[in-house]
Amino acid sequence: MIVFTLGTIFFPFDRAVDWLHELLEQEIIVEPVLLQHGATSTAKLNHPLLTSVASLTRKEMYESVKQASLIISHAGQGSTRMLAESGACFVLLPRLKRYGEHVDDHQFYFARTVEKFGIHYCTELSQLATFVKQRPSSFQGELFDAPSLVKHLITQYRSLDLKEPI
Repeated sequence: MIVFTLGTIFFPFDRAVDWLHELLEQEIIVEPVLLQHGATSTAKLNHPLLTSVASLTRKEMYESVKQASLIISHAGQGSTRMLAESGACFVLLPRLKRYGEHVDDHQFYFARTVEKFGIHYCTELSQLATFVKQRPSSFQGELFDAPSLVKHLITQYRSLDLKEPI
């Protein structure tokens, strides 16, 4: 099973739904998918492998992550931390401002920052298709403690070349 989680904020993440639709239609994804979609419309998705829910409880999310062969997740810091701590096989899809998916590109900058820890992210459908076909290794390691997270990110964001995401 693949878990595809978009988070629960009120901004739609239509690009992710479009990508999921393509991956299912092209039979790149050939196993059951649990989509946690939050406020994003799933009207265009009608596939026998797909189960979609607006939200999951924390317990349901942890159970789903344990059962998943791959998790495709928005690049929220809390979700990323939970997936890393679970030793999950996952890839991040940062929400981007230019598509109206968030107020700014902080998820992109966060994904770039945690990439050095071995966490993969995608900004293009072709990248995601590659990770579906050739799964990244399950995460082994630690990110950082919560109090250090903010300090670490401030330092990292200041050192980034803050050009627009591609």
